[in-house]
Amino acid sequence: MTGLSTLVEQVHEDIWTNRSIGDSVAELPTDELVRLIRDRLLSIEPLAPLALADQIVEEVHARIDGLGPLHELASDPSVSELMVNGDGSVWVERAGQLEQTKLHLDEEAAMHLVRRLASRAGRTIDLRNPSVDVRLADGSRLHAIIPPLAVDGPCVTIRRFAPRNISLSELADPEAESILREAVAGTQTVVVVGGTSSGKTTLLNALAAGLDPDSRVVTIEDAAELRLPGRHILRLETRRETETTAVVALRELVRHALRMRPDRIICGEMRGAEALDLIQAMNTGHDGSMSTVHANSATDALRRIETMMLLGQADLPLRAIREQIESCIDLIVMMARRPDGTRRVVEIASAALNPSGEWLPTYLYRNSNVEAS
Repeated sequence: MTGLSTLVEQVHEDIWTNRSIGDSVAELPTDELVRLIRDRLLSIEPLAPLALADQIVEEVHARIDGLGPLHELASDPSVSELMVNGDGSVWVERAGQLEQTKLHLDEEAAMHLVRRLASRAGRTIDLRNPSVDVRLADGSRLHAIIPPLAVDGPCVTIRRFAPRNISLSELADPEAESILREAVAGTQTVVVVGGTSSGKTTLLNALAAGLDPDSRVVTIEDAAELRLPGRHILRLETRRETETTAVVALRELVRHALRMRPDRIICGEMRGAEALDLIQAMNTGHDGSMSTVHANSATDALRRIETMMLLGQADLPLRAIREQIESCIDLIVMMARRPDGTRRVVEIASAALNPSGEWLPTYLYRNSNVEAS
């Protein structure tokens, strides 16, 4: 009798290499797909015991309806990111460290995977639309870009999320944790800053764990990544333009959120003109709101926010913009990724202007022992 893993590979390969069914298998309803897998298994191993057959069907179904050839890697809870490069090499991130796997996807297999995952999310990727950024059914975030934009072949990045939220104590030492807990309890407005993959969203989730479970919280994101506790969470997500739908940007969602009677608004990331509406909302009774900004320091973050606000209304005086920011942002929290891959809070500052109207943040906390990578 052939082993479980070998049979899984044989059945999976038999389906995808069978041109009469391979191209349409991703469109099959679940019950038909399961029936097809069982039929292909019986054609390969007709004497497979029932218990073994059930295991194989479940495994192959997960591969086809999930991440296909990446399924085994995605099943590893230590993997936080999967990356397929243009040359077909497959990399993963574990504990903040990148490592190359033995898996290799040729261009055809990578394109098939991307098209299927995009289709499941109601999107298409082709020469006319050579990139896609979507949230998958399990909450993972897929970004893919294909030729001609990706010169060497399809590039796929799938960011997965930990099965549990990381606690604040895992991201900050006791002094920083105390400051942040008091800020959340005291409905202070918090902006988390840092570089790519520095843990900004992770910290936002950890901070939100301290919210009153009865608070009415509206979240606004490009791709829904926040997993907030509480009984009164309303999640909004942007929509990109497709052949049949119009774009819905972050700025429009901020305006919707303001009409939903929120106690707090949590914006996954400020990146454009929506900063104007968000800062004005924070100044008009929505204390305790939170967001993130890509920046390398507190001062850089404040300058980025003022630039984004000018995108929303270019004729606003710079001094007025700075005063609005200063009056509503209570804390700027800097995250950094250490060389060992762990993420930590490294600085906490308040937004402050000097007498000449220039930014001069007041630092409440600094961890000189954390060296960012």
